[in-house]
Amino acid sequence: MSLAESLPAESVVMADLAIVLLLSAAVVPLARRLRQPPVVGEIAVGITLGPSVLGLLPGDLPGLLFPDDARPLLSAIAQLGLLLFMFLAGWELDLTRLRGRGRAVGTMAGLSMVVPFLLGLGAAGWLHSSYAGDGVSPGTFALYLGTAFAITAFPVLARIIRDGGLSRTRVGGTAMACAAIGDVIAWCVLALVVALVESGGGQGGGETLRVVGLTAVYGLVLGACVRPLLRRAAARGWFAARGTVLALVVAGVLFSSVATTWIGIHAIFGAFALGLVMPRDLAPSQRESLEPPLERVSGLLLPVFFVVTGLSVDVGALGPADAAALALVVAVAVVGKLAGATLPARALGMGWREATVFGALMNTRGLTELVVLEIGRQLGVISAELFTMMVLMAVLTTAMAGPVIHRLAPPDAPGAPPTAERPLATAPADTA
Repeated sequence: MSLAESLPAESVVMADLAIVLLLSAAVVPLARRLRQPPVVGEIAVGITLGPSVLGLLPGDLPGLLFPDDARPLLSAIAQLGLLLFMFLAGWELDLTRLRGRGRAVGTMAGLSMVVPFLLGLGAAGWLHSSYAGDGVSPGTFALYLGTAFAITAFPVLARIIRDGGLSRTRVGGTAMACAAIGDVIAWCVLALVVALVESGGGQGGGETLRVVGLTAVYGLVLGACVRPLLRRAAARGWFAARGTVLALVVAGVLFSSVATTWIGIHAIFGAFALGLVMPRDLAPSQRESLEPPLERVSGLLLPVFFVVTGLSVDVGALGPADAAALALVVAVAVVGKLAGATLPARALGMGWREATVFGALMNTRGLTELVVLEIGRQLGVISAELFTMMVLMAVLTTAMAGPVIHRLAPPDAPGAPPTAERPLATAPADTA
C-alpha cells in the first residue's frame, strides 16, 4: 500500500496543495526572469504534474500524487480560486472607459475578434468529425471553437501591460479597450454555447429559450437591484469594515455562481457578472479592504486550477495523425489574432512597430482561454485530444507576447531597447 493510499483523502489534498504552492512559488520568479507572465509558469507546473511529463515516469506518479478520491476536493478548491479570479476580472473590466473611444478602437476590437472567429469556424468544419464530443452538432462545435480562438485574456493582458510599462502608451490603452470589448462579447457568446449544449444542442428549443431568458432576467436583477444596493453601501462607507464586508462579498460571489449554475450556465458567469456591477469609485481605504485580500486568496488557489486542468492534458496521447490538427490550431490562433489586430491597427494610423506590439498583446490568451477550454471539456464539446492541443496553443500564444514587447516596446517603457520607435504616450484619437 502506498503512502497516498494509507492516508485519508483530506490529508492527501493537504499534501497536494503544499506541493502545488511550493512549485508555483519556485517557478514564478523563473517565468519573470524569462519575461513571461506568472500565469505561463503556473500553467507549465500544472502540465508538468499531469500525464504529459510526470506520467512519463514509471509508477503512475500523477495517480499516486492526485488519486481519484482526492480530485473532487481539489476541483472544489480550484473552483473557489477561479470564482474569485473571475469576480476580480469583472470588477477590473470598467465598461465606462469604453465610452467615447472612437470608431478606430471599435473597429480594431471588432476585427481582432471577427477574423479569428471566422477562421475558427472554418477550422471547426475540418476538426468536427475527429475532435468534437459525442453528439455535439457541427453548429454548436463551430460556435464554441470560434469563440475559443477569438479570446483575449483581459486580466493577463492587463498584467503584461503593467509589467511592460505600457499602461500610459497608446498601444497599451488601445489594447486594454479592445480586450475589454472582446471579453464582454466572448462571454456572451460562450453563455449561449453553454445554453445550447445544456439544452441538447438545439434539439430542446424550449429549454434553450428558458436558459437565455433566465440569464437575461438575472442580468437585469444584478443591474437594476444589486448595483444600486452596492453603490448605496459604498456611499455609506460600509466597504471599509474589512472582515465583515469581505465575508459578505465572497458569499455574494458564491451565491451568484450558484444562481447561474441553477439557470443552466457555468458558475463563473455568476462571479464575473457580480464583478461587473461592483462599484469602481470606492475610496482607497474601501478598495484596500477588498481587493488585496481577494487577489491574495485567488493567487494562492489558482495554481490548483492549473494542476486540475493539467491532469487532463496528455501531450503523449497525441499521435502522428494529430500533428496536422495541432499545427492548424496554432496557425489559426496566431494568424487570426495577428491579422485581425496588427493589420487594422496599421491601417488606422499605428506604425508597424506598435501595431505588431498591439497584435502580440491581443494574441495573449492565458487563463481566460483555459477557463473556456475547461468549460468545453466539462460539457463534452471537445475531445481530450483537442483540449490538449488548445491548451498548448494558449501557452504558446501567451508566451509570445513577452519577447515581442521587450523587443519592440516604446522607448518610454522600462527595459525597452534603444532602437524602439517614437513614444506612443498619446491617447488614440477619437474619430467618432
